[in-house]
Amino acid sequence: MQLSFNELEYVVGSAEIVEKMPDVRVLRPFDDAVIEFLNDLSGELRRNRAYPDVATFGFWCRKAAILKEKSKYDDVTERFGKGIVFHSTPSNVPVNFAFSFAAGLLAGNANIVRLPGKPFEQVSIISNAVQKLLDTRHQNLASYIVFVKFPPVKDITDCFSALCNVRVIWGGDMTVAELRQSKIQARTTEITFADRHSIAVIDADAYLASDRRDTIIQNFYNDTYYTDQNACTSPRIVFWQGEKKEEARKDFWKRVHELVAEKYSMAAVQAVGKLNAMYSVAAQKKVKLQSAEDMFITRLEVDRIDKDLMNYKYNSGFYFEKDIDNLKDIINVCDLRCQTITYYGIKQEDFREFLEAARPVGVDRIVPMGKSMDFALVWDGYDLIRQMSRRVTII
Repeated sequence: MQLSFNELEYVVGSAEIVEKMPDVRVLRPFDDAVIEFLNDLSGELRRNRAYPDVATFGFWCRKAAILKEKSKYDDVTERFGKGIVFHSTPSNVPVNFAFSFAAGLLAGNANIVRLPGKPFEQVSIISNAVQKLLDTRHQNLASYIVFVKFPPVKDITDCFSALCNVRVIWGGDMTVAELRQSKIQARTTEITFADRHSIAVIDADAYLASDRRDTIIQNFYNDTYYTDQNACTSPRIVFWQGEKKEEARKDFWKRVHELVAEKYSMAAVQAVGKLNAMYSVAAQKKVKLQSAEDMFITRLEVDRIDKDLMNYKYNSGFYFEKDIDNLKDIINVCDLRCQTITYYGIKQEDFREFLEAARPVGVDRIVPMGKSMDFALVWDGYDLIRQMSRRVTII
């Protein structure tokens, strides 16, 4: 099998390591050597304070956190990795690749990880830290880890897809369709994270009663602007419930604008894209554009939630907005594409009642505002440890 292409760059590992991967012994989930490696990686990354997403990954993979995750599984001793995992990760979220890779390694597998094509400094920081550990304290895991970069060249995707026992695809529907043109083995497991959207629900009265509004605003910023609203976890619609909706909205968006103007930079092409998206939805839906002094925040108030509303979503601070009486009013947007609901001021029991009564076909996560990007080993409804490992039954 050809493992060297002009367009293929090995960032961590080599073609020789990939060639030998089919013969590498699989591990049990949460292998001690893997936990120690991730803990040392955590130590390397948590020294870097320049990038919060790198620090977040470092905090996530420390030993105490991994052991807490391990405690949720009662069948680890009956499980083994499936072999080789090929991760195709998104180009617009810098640290997603690291979480995907860590999950594959924790599940007991060797990993080939396609890194984002964009030159993110975060990718270099994590990759260099991984290589440093493999060259020194953790040479025993070198045969389990390869990071690569390559453009969308089908021959390269064909190669890694034919080799893997699990294929993980992060991206939009078009990315999934494109990669599925590359064949996998009959027993290869495929996990796809396709186009999804997320929403936010805020109780206006609880917001106004809070003495920590700046923290709430920072959490909303982290959920949205930190990734240019490109992450599937970023809210696209903001729902307001409660009595003092107008007062709360006015204060909320004023504070958001102040923070965005201070921290966020937007290119002209993003502003043009928002205008195009706004005109597209206005041509098809009854919407009201909320006045704004610049293009940092684009808010479109809708009179109803049509099931196709998310076809008109955009990024870079582009929001639909709707007042609701109670949670049942959000059901139309909780379709198969709906991933996360972030909230402030709503009781967990209210969400449980909503789920029981509405039984939405979508919604995989309901998390407090500011927690939308907190990675978990159960993601998009997939238990990644169990999906990427196999259980051996002895009778």
